[in-house]
Amino acid sequence: MKQFTVPGIYRSQLISAIKNKRRSEDKLKKDFAPTLLDFGGVQIFLARHFGFCYGVENAIEIAFRTIEENPGRRIFLLSEMIHNPQVNADLQSKGVRFLQDTNGRELVPFDDLTGEDIVLIPAFGTTLDIERILTGKGIHIERYNTTCPFVEKVWHRGEQIARKGYSIVVHGKSWHEETRATFSHASSYTPTVVVNNMDETLALARYITGESPAAQFYEEFSGRYSEGFNVEKDLQRIGVVNQTTQLATDTQAISDYLKNVIRGHYQLSNATIGQRFADTRDTLCYATNDNQAAVNALLEIPADLAIVIGGANSSNTSHLVELCERKLPTYFIDSPDKILGRHEILNCNWRTKEISRLSPFLPDTPPVRILITSGASCPDAIVEAVISRVLDTYGLPPGMEPMMEQFL
Repeated sequence: MKQFTVPGIYRSQLISAIKNKRRSEDKLKKDFAPTLLDFGGVQIFLARHFGFCYGVENAIEIAFRTIEENPGRRIFLLSEMIHNPQVNADLQSKGVRFLQDTNGRELVPFDDLTGEDIVLIPAFGTTLDIERILTGKGIHIERYNTTCPFVEKVWHRGEQIARKGYSIVVHGKSWHEETRATFSHASSYTPTVVVNNMDETLALARYITGESPAAQFYEEFSGRYSEGFNVEKDLQRIGVVNQTTQLATDTQAISDYLKNVIRGHYQLSNATIGQRFADTRDTLCYATNDNQAAVNALLEIPADLAIVIGGANSSNTSHLVELCERKLPTYFIDSPDKILGRHEILNCNWRTKEISRLSPFLPDTPPVRILITSGASCPDAIVEAVISRVLDTYGLPPGMEPMMEQFL
């Protein structure tokens, strides 16, 4: 896989040594067992896969190179490039300004832009409408487009099935930048609707079978269907794609459920189901799949608690928290500063994004076993800093250099 140039402040010598050793010993990525960092009284179990993915490193490289190569020019980011507060703050400190917030609200009027400005498209991609606005102003978005190739892969998959006459059901959070972009691209080819969870999928299925009156659809799915959507016609042949950071099990369950509804309603066999349900397979990115599989393996380790590190707005990170919470006490933080001491932590609620002070946090006395992972947009340097902060609360020296020697 391509190697990217990202600022050294995001790297960790310890984490890099661990990842390099694991890769060399497991080239086919079949071993999802965690890595043990034994500091004596504190045992840290690191997930097999975590941290920067291909799309994130690609975006960071393009962004920082653009800043370096264009001194004096106005540089804007369409919105958060990735959902990591440290990276976005670093870009802002170098003069980059955000045009929108994560919900698509304008922070800088588009009317203020000129053809001399640089606008970076974030890793999530953007809508066709926004692309047209920017290109209409003479802004060369193709030069500074950091859209993740795995997001673009979903768009291509949607186009393929659209050209075969299928409507598209997007499994995603309708308010998320990536889902808005995927919805825009899909709906340019075919009728499209968004569902976020199984409850919404069950509701959609009732329109497929006719159990719910068609007129009710437009209120129940307001803001989540494409212009001109005909509920009586456009749900007869469908395919499912997804926001690349969703839970793999959720997407599979939604796809399987809709497939079975179509099969039963139209009395189709396995041989004929393709007439009305497109085989899109899973469109999650490799990093989402790997990170979720690694967390599932991590959770097989008996432990006192789990710490998941990443930005509050990060969808893929939130799902890692969701997985961990099912089994043991889990804390969601974006930096070591959120650990106030052994007994207190500022925890982010992954559902509401609210920050609250929780106590107790760490067990009073060792031995302590802690599971740690991070999202795809979290720098490894922050993971190492969180480990150091945990050790500090117990009065233990960081001991990173001796630990690193085990992985060289």
